Amino acid sequence: MAPARAALRTGTPTTHGTPTHGTPTHDRPAHGRLTHRPLARGALAIASAVLLAAAAGCSAGGGHPAKPGGRSSAPPAADAATGAAPAPAALVTGPGPKSSYEVQPQPAPGSCAYRYTADKQPLPDPKCTPGAISPAVTQANLNDTICKQGGYTSTIRPPVNITGKEKAENAKSYGYTGPMGDAEYDHLISLQLGGDPNDPRNLWVQPPSPDHVPGKGPNNPKDSVETRLHTAICKGQATLAAVQQAIATDWTTAETKLGLKPAGAPTATADADDD
Repeated sequence: MAPARAALRTGTPTTHGTPTHGTPTHDRPAHGRLTHRPLARGALAIASAVLLAAAAGCSAGGGHPAKPGGRSSAPPAADAATGAAPAPAALVTGPGPKSSYEVQPQPAPGSCAYRYTADKQPLPDPKCTPGAISPAVTQANLNDTICKQGGYTSTIRPPVNITGKEKAENAKSYGYTGPMGDAEYDHLISLQLGGDPNDPRNLWVQPPSPDHVPGKGPNNPKDSVETRLHTAICKGQATLAAVQQAIATDWTTAETKLGLKPAGAPTATADADDD
């Protein structure tokens, strides 16, 4: 009994020779011997609670992971753990080039809203104009499509009698009220980058950029960006998919994101349209 009393006096009880450094214990019997029965009962209680919680979760979810719902226009939330921005949604694929085109229905009047960068360059509403790619253009057939010698886009471009009607309706979608001749009916993912020719998700009335002179027609620096991105694809400096995603996300930052232009470089000036 003396060793037991000594342990109590020093405040350093032991369990199988392991000091507990003064940590109080509540499972010591009167004669100084330690027992693990209460601990075992506590562990069993915790295990039972875990099993019950797991059973309840399976009952609520039917034992299967939830199936994804329909396409949502809301952007995915940022990563809660890291705070990182979510990856862009996969681009939709349009119907592709046609031998003849029909006028496509546009979003409801007033349902789309322009966005603007810090330097006032216009961007489309991602709900209305997320961009759509053509199934006819792939990484494997670039030399037979957008990188083809002699040109490609003129063979698939919808005629003006189609796009003119669409442009008028799309202007109502975006609430554009300026001169129609000063706005461009723009392919967000241009034809020379493998964008779909007449999918309404890939077309928007793009208003003039800053420093525009009214009545002088579109001044669209996006066209120059598209031409340089087209060159980068055909030279193997960037993949088709990466360029399409970058231009659909924000045409003003596409070259920087792809490592083709230093950050902070000025926005390009307008160039000949081959969208």
